[in-house]
Amino acid sequence: MATRDAGTVEAVNVGEPREVQAGDHTVWTAIWKHPVDGRVALRGVNLDGDDQADRTVHGGPDKAVYAYDAADTAWWEAELGRSLGPGAFGENLTVAGVPVSEAVIGERWAVGSTLLEVAQPRLPCFKLGLRMGDPRFLKRFAQAARPGAYLRVVREGDIGAGDAVQVLSRPPHGVTSALVSRAILGEPELLDAAAAAPELPGELRAWMLERAMGRGR
Repeated sequence: MATRDAGTVEAVNVGEPREVQAGDHTVWTAIWKHPVDGRVALRGVNLDGDDQADRTVHGGPDKAVYAYDAADTAWWEAELGRSLGPGAFGENLTVAGVPVSEAVIGERWAVGSTLLEVAQPRLPCFKLGLRMGDPRFLKRFAQAARPGAYLRVVREGDIGAGDAVQVLSRPPHGVTSALVSRAILGEPELLDAAAAAPELPGELRAWMLERAMGRGR
């Protein structure tokens, strides 16, 4: 397969679940990620040293690795007026040179010795608001249409900062992570178009198609 685009891993970020104060109670979350040095093994559905607090909504085969574009982080830094740095959005891979939110669902990336496939956008939950110190941030994140992308593992291996990110293939349907995010989070008229990507997780795609049909009645 010929390389379409190439970028670079700026940081590999991992984190274990921890207790965080949320109002008058505590919650478990692993959204706080930190960069690590050296090669990091990717086995099953996690990088070494990484985990999820609630696997009913996070992690699993279709959310094994979360990638975010360093350019989008820089955009948010300008919007928020403060430094964020790698891992600020709970991403495992902070990448440069590949517009992650515009990645096509089903496109495949060679990163280090791994092979990854774009599966779906990140749909924000209240824990992103905790991470940013502002519960209203969820609405801002949705409106910005800069969701990054979750990737599934096609081939296990290891990844390190400085590795190339090579886009090896891209499905012709053209449905991007950002388009799916927009369809689900605020523009339901896009659901039909967004559901045209057969590589979306089955349950998510079925929900999108059902909701789109309901709009047409």
